[in-house]
Amino acid sequence: MFTTVRYFVKTSLAFLVVGILAGLHMSFSKYVSGKGYAQELVSAHTHIILVGSVMMMIMGVALWFFPRAEKDDKRYNPGLIWITYWMITIATALRFIMQFIASYYYIPWVNTSVAVFSSFQVLAMIMFFYSIWGRIRAVGSQHREAKGERF
Repeated sequence: MFTTVRYFVKTSLAFLVVGILAGLHMSFSKYVSGKGYAQELVSAHTHIILVGSVMMMIMGVALWFFPRAEKDDKRYNPGLIWITYWMITIATALRFIMQFIASYYYIPWVNTSVAVFSSFQVLAMIMFFYSIWGRIRAVGSQHREAKGERF
């Protein structure tokens, strides 16, 4: 497993822990203190797990699992993959923090920043999957399929 993959996978696991702790916080807030929680906290919890953990795990495993890029593949760029890693990591972390704050206080710039960081998450995923598109191809299986093997 190479460095970029390890970063995606380990960051994914870190976001999962943060998401689980956010869920625990919500549980205590509702069932122990009886105060409940704002919808913003549900969104923060959901996005840190789905985008931060699940999507980053998918991205990391895709980098590791898919065949190497062909030499003439102009889309695949390891530098772009690093940019998408940092974009999605920073945007996901900041979105979570801003939504956590927004669940307790109304601050207009915090609400605006949630939309900005959400846009960066989407952009990072689009850039990532654009970059690895050429790696999604048959490598050897087309020869076995031609001989009649079924998968």
